[in-house]
Amino acid sequence: MNALWSYFWPALGSGIAAGVIAGAFGFRRDARRSLVLALGLAATILLAALWHGPVGAADRFSASVERTARAALDHYEMSKVTAVLHRGPLTRQLVLSGPADDFQRPELARLLSQVPGVSRASWSRSAGIPLLAEGLGVSLLGFLVGLLLAYLVELRRRYNAQWNW
Repeated sequence: MNALWSYFWPALGSGIAAGVIAGAFGFRRDARRSLVLALGLAATILLAALWHGPVGAADRFSASVERTARAALDHYEMSKVTAVLHRGPLTRQLVLSGPADDFQRPELARLLSQVPGVSRASWSRSAGIPLLAEGLGVSLLGFLVGLLLAYLVELRRRYNAQWNW
């Protein structure tokens, strides 16, 4: 499972949609620009949070990454080693535990860091950036892209409004 396709694209798309809609209403001359843009920003944050939690994207993402990591460990015949994503809050860091010698520890961490969707694999429980924060960041980036698109459409509309032959 690729983290870009499975988790971040829908967050980016919802941010772009919210930005285009908020910008379409916010960039009109008679609109209350700050109120409309604030509502669009709130909608973007709400959509990203809903995507992460109640819709279940984070659970599907973590289950898929942990399943792929388990398959990799089984391939390397390391059945007593476990690999789970860091929780509380959920991050993309894979935490390894179980019996391994001094050679296996760094090599397993290196190999499992290459699992799609994993930012880092380690044997310690150090926290990384929460997945929700990454999703909100991508969604806010999409909101800004949507605002830019709406602004360009509004500029074209204003430019064409001067031609009334």
